[in-house]
Amino acid sequence: MQTKHSNGWLRANRQKIAPWVFLAPAMLFFTVYVIAPIFQSMWYSFYAWDGIGEKEWIGWGNYIELFDDDRFYVSLKNNVIWLLLYMLAVPAGLFVALFLNQNVWGMRFYKSMFFFPFVISQVVVGLIFTWFYNPNFGIVAVVWEFFGATPPSILGDERFVTYGIIFAGLWPQVAYCMILYLTGLNNVSTDQIEAGRLDGARGWRMLRYVILPQLWPATFLAIVVTVIGALRSFDMIAIMTQGGPYGSSNVLSYFMFEQALSEYGFRMGYGSSISVILFLIMMVFICYFLWVMYQEDRRG
Repeated sequence: MQTKHSNGWLRANRQKIAPWVFLAPAMLFFTVYVIAPIFQSMWYSFYAWDGIGEKEWIGWGNYIELFDDDRFYVSLKNNVIWLLLYMLAVPAGLFVALFLNQNVWGMRFYKSMFFFPFVISQVVVGLIFTWFYNPNFGIVAVVWEFFGATPPSILGDERFVTYGIIFAGLWPQVAYCMILYLTGLNNVSTDQIEAGRLDGARGWRMLRYVILPQLWPATFLAIVVTVIGALRSFDMIAIMTQGGPYGSSNVLSYFMFEQALSEYGFRMGYGSSISVILFLIMMVFICYFLWVMYQEDRRG
């Protein structure tokens, strides 16, 4: 009797249960491989541990050392520079998308060329720009020598290295933002454009008052992925400079790797404290973006 009652309840609620059944494996993996490691890192940050031997409880010792470490402030400053300059990818992606959103001969070829940086690996991008910046045979050296100047060592100069890496990272990031905007432009209402033309909107006024408001979802997504990409920048630095020269191009993610996992580190507790700080910084932005989305849903 109880079995029949249970079967009847399942049949009556199967539409409510089905989504949770399909979500359960993903939620399990997300909990095990994302949520649990976050709290594990927070716990490890209160220990002195080399990853193999016994853990030694030191409380806030790692954080006290971190906030007294000049390398931490250099990495934090570079993350801020990454964040500010990486945002150039959003307007650049918009203007490239507007250029490519035309019905002219050969536009598919041009789109594929602009799309190309997004599909290749960050490792390949880093290697390409390392060769470009090479002061002996790179394109930068050729241009400088053409004008009779001495080529700069961009990746070997503390003043220029961070900006050189960011410029390399912007190449695929602009392509990604361009894809988001091209998708958004396909959903722009032609009726509103025609109404704008009848009201005399042309050029910049058409873009500002008619097209951009309709592109807000694409703009919001482009800002989110660009901010997160800037804060967790790692691959380009690992390939192009390994944090050099003298740690001047370090960011928090690579500094964490350097302290916890590289041959010079094996300080899991100290590396975990860096990861916690980076996580808290990212959470500020993530919470803000979630709040904006919530406000948009309420107005919608």
